[in-house]
Amino acid sequence: MTLADVLDPLQQPLVTVLDTPVSWTEVLGFGSGALCVWLVARQHLANWPIGIANNLFFILLFAQSGLYADAGLQIVFISLAAYGWWTWTHGGGPGATVLPVRSTTRAEWTWLLAAGAAGTAGLTLLLSRATDSTVPFWDALTTSLSLMATYGQCRKRVESWWLWIAADVVYIPLYAYKELYLTSLLCAGFLTLCLFGLRSWNKDLVVYRREGAVVPV
Repeated sequence: MTLADVLDPLQQPLVTVLDTPVSWTEVLGFGSGALCVWLVARQHLANWPIGIANNLFFILLFAQSGLYADAGLQIVFISLAAYGWWTWTHGGGPGATVLPVRSTTRAEWTWLLAAGAAGTAGLTLLLSRATDSTVPFWDALTTSLSLMATYGQCRKRVESWWLWIAADVVYIPLYAYKELYLTSLLCAGFLTLCLFGLRSWNKDLVVYRREGAVVPV
């Protein structure tokens, strides 16, 4: 039995949405993605293994749809998930059992924005020249925004939710254009979960500051 034989059932249509077949891969990606974001908003450690499973489903889904940067992004997400998993359990400093929610520092914003701009430009050029992508800029932009947001998530930076919101605003029409309607709907749901997560993390940030912790600048 080959890998293709194992993956083939996941690629079979399960339901039809707007006259477009929706595969098991997209359905499983939908469910695991929604659960992952909900767990992140609640700062539950289980978001990391659930997120890794979600990444595996999306590697297959995006590669089939010609969203090559998004497919490659999932591999990076898996590495970041391992980092985030460790950071959430060990990154709080000596004597700390939980990593606290904090604001993104000025230094972090500087290199994040620089890396995001450079990554978007570089990926757009690569996708335009080396692949048959029909949406190189938008694929590159969402990739960069997602990586920036994931870094913030790993470090529990409250502004990471704003980056996810920006990415979802682009993802919704992008996936609909690629006829990934269920995934587009998932991103619309993500917007609601992101607002919940932003509100929840902001509350924790207020408590963290009220207790007299020194927030880095």
